[in-house]
Amino acid sequence: MKKITATTIFESLSSGVRLDVYRLLVKKGTEGMVAGEIGAALDVPPTNLSFHLKTLTHTGLLTVEQEGRFQRYRANLPLMMDLIAYLTEECCGGNPEQCGDLTAHAICPQCNETSPEIT
Repeated sequence: MKKITATTIFESLSSGVRLDVYRLLVKKGTEGMVAGEIGAALDVPPTNLSFHLKTLTHTGLLTVEQEGRFQRYRANLPLMMDLIAYLTEECCGGNPEQCGDLTAHAICPQCNETSPEIT
């Protein structure tokens, strides 16, 4: 991961609403949630939520899939794991084995696929 990608991700999570949305979708895993469910769970009005979902999708933190009239959002778990790897790659003075196994497949079995770069 490049530094610019990491800073873009952190900037997109600097909003309390976006952080809540992302954490909720991480909890839901591969099931994800449709926008209405997210809004109801977090008590966020649809127009406000739409803005935040667009921002998170644009940065690559969320994926979205059309399901009839609804859009299902999912946390991009591989990207999250790439960010954790970026943050910890110099762990313990360049001896990451001292920190335990922080690789995506060790922490999150669902995260074995490669995440897309931000466009």
